[in-house]
Amino acid sequence: MSFRLAGTRPAVVNAVALVLALSTGVVLAQNTKAQTAPKAPAAAAASSTAKPAAASSAPTAATPAAAPGATSDNDMASAKPGDATAGQAKAAACGACHGADGNSTDPQYPKLAGQHEMYIAHQLHNFKSGSRQNPIMTGMAAPLSDQDMHDIGAYFASKRSLPGVADQALVDQGQKLYREGDPTRGIPACMACHSIDGRGNPGAMYPQLTSQHAQYIEAKLKDFHDGVTWGNEAHAQIMPTIAKNLDPQDITALASYIEGLHVVDNSASVSASP
Repeated sequence: MSFRLAGTRPAVVNAVALVLALSTGVVLAQNTKAQTAPKAPAAAAASSTAKPAAASSAPTAATPAAAPGATSDNDMASAKPGDATAGQAKAAACGACHGADGNSTDPQYPKLAGQHEMYIAHQLHNFKSGSRQNPIMTGMAAPLSDQDMHDIGAYFASKRSLPGVADQALVDQGQKLYREGDPTRGIPACMACHSIDGRGNPGAMYPQLTSQHAQYIEAKLKDFHDGVTWGNEAHAQIMPTIAKNLDPQDITALASYIEGLHVVDNSASVSASP
């Protein structure tokens, strides 16, 4: 693991670029779908759009109906593996907030570089269905098909997350919570799900955390602490259950530690060795 004293970074928010990028993304997604989708009879198309979304995997009579046009979990599972090349064009609008390569410069927006394809696709599904709320992302996800979501996920998954920095004064507390947790307070070790280097577990839908902005991590942990959930699935209930046991100091220390969490890549120097 490698840590450096935390420094300051400028927050870059260009509202004009965002509006233009959002419009561009919708057009690109629609054009891509128009070029690649096979022609179908009008009756079949109408039947497809009128088909209700599948119910959540959690069986309950109280489960609310999915939002119109939502992509079901079955649709997500049936999508082909993402195409990073196709995803690059579809992700053009995402760069306004998340960076062209998924390394955002504004810490209020998460880094997507290196994040797992399925995790990104699933979260876009949640935004589109309304199970996860965000006014910008709801609009961004609305025109996307399940294949678009996988292609965008594949593109960002192919990128490398740039190393962040941690506040050295918070490393000890953050590292102890991340690696050991605090069983006396019902706090498990973060690395049990997100791995010791923060790479996560794509099969279990646990996201990559390594090098993520401390400001973003802190905001999400506070949301989880206050009971915010990102869906009805069992794994979506994990973080709110854990975060409610974290105090403000825990959250700050963990967020800082995670931003500085990364493995030094020596592959370049090794390959260059005689």
